[in-house]
Amino acid sequence: MPDDDHADRPVPHELLEARRRRAAESLGLTDEVLVVGAGSPVPVPGGMDQLLPFAPHPHYQWLAGHRSAGGVVAFDPKADEWRDFVPPTTEADRVWEGRADAPGEPIEGLMPWLTNRGASGDRPVVSLGVRPAGIESLDDDGQRAERAEHGLLAARRAKDEHELGTIRAACRATAEGFAAARDATARGDSERLIELALTTACQRAGGHGMGYHTIVGSGPNAAVLHFSAGSRAPREGEFVLIDAGCHIDGYTADVSRTFVKGTPTQQHRDLFAIVLEAERFALERCTAGQEFRELHLQAATRLAEGLVHLGILKGDPAGLVERDAHANFFPHGLGHLVGLGVRDASAYLPGRARSERFGLASLRMDLPLEPGFVTTVEPGLYFIEPLLRQAERRERFADCTDWDKVERWLHIGGVRIEDDVLVTDAEPVNLTEGIDKSFESMIVS
Repeated sequence: MPDDDHADRPVPHELLEARRRRAAESLGLTDEVLVVGAGSPVPVPGGMDQLLPFAPHPHYQWLAGHRSAGGVVAFDPKADEWRDFVPPTTEADRVWEGRADAPGEPIEGLMPWLTNRGASGDRPVVSLGVRPAGIESLDDDGQRAERAEHGLLAARRAKDEHELGTIRAACRATAEGFAAARDATARGDSERLIELALTTACQRAGGHGMGYHTIVGSGPNAAVLHFSAGSRAPREGEFVLIDAGCHIDGYTADVSRTFVKGTPTQQHRDLFAIVLEAERFALERCTAGQEFRELHLQAATRLAEGLVHLGILKGDPAGLVERDAHANFFPHGLGHLVGLGVRDASAYLPGRARSERFGLASLRMDLPLEPGFVTTVEPGLYFIEPLLRQAERRERFADCTDWDKVERWLHIGGVRIEDDVLVTDAEPVNLTEGIDKSFESMIVS
């Protein structure tokens, strides 16, 4: 049955007030006036009289507590005053979309409110989210906006009880989707039909839609990191990698599981075991104070150990990670935060820059974990031909890679195992533990 405990449920007033207090403390504003815009729907090109699915900017939704297109949250730190402005609901909105009035006051009051607070004079304006229409005449202080952006991201990272309840509901609905995907794989359905079964089951279980582009890749397609499902049906003795998560009110789950269609080979077992061990290792260490960059490197070392055991890499695992040899097989980061969107409030702490190293350049976040964060843990090992057959790369890593053995693995595709983890003051909590990931449960026949 659908789980509607958190679907379309407004944020309790006391929680919304707590969010705004936390934001005010973290933003670091003094004289500036803040505006946070939701953004507006984008029309389908070509005069189709349709709009693309709308999702408000997460900054706006978090501060407003609702998902109103064209809405603006404004804040005057000198008066400690928050205001929520929304556009009117037109007759066309009611007739064609059945839209009701959004909570908030008329958007026409935004400019007078800003003018009365000196925003058109000597008080600077800081614009976050999507810059609202109609305030083009006001200067936007970009330098202060950058500082405020970091502050608001910091305020949003720890999830409150309403957010956690919604994320948990999305995780439960996603579990139903993966069960349906397993059944579709067993039937011999194509990648596209597997995706359809998963999506349908998620929404029957209370999901509002998918939180991001669903990945279903079978056989060699499992090595394509963001593969779009096609007409290919998984064959006997192939991996089927699925990365999917549904959302409820914009709060999304993000899960990966890798099935084996038919009888697994020793290669399937060995590769899966390495990734599963690294995932469990990292998941247990998602504790308060843990630097995520360091955890990524530790997990990469576990993956490198496994590749050395298989004879694919040669040398000391830590040294191999230092050289980025592991990144030929694990070219992405260990994970990212989730919440209002699939990479919600991740990013780097101020003063930390993205590394140019091959093994670190794709790291989605570089910050210490704190209680209330929800992060993915998603190690993987892949045999990606564009990486592994590149002549320059083969020469660079010739002394530590058995390229002949790599050739015997290129057909395998890849394995990714991913869960959503809540960081607490004690042990981490796996929010997606209800989606089995043992190897025996992944065998589909």
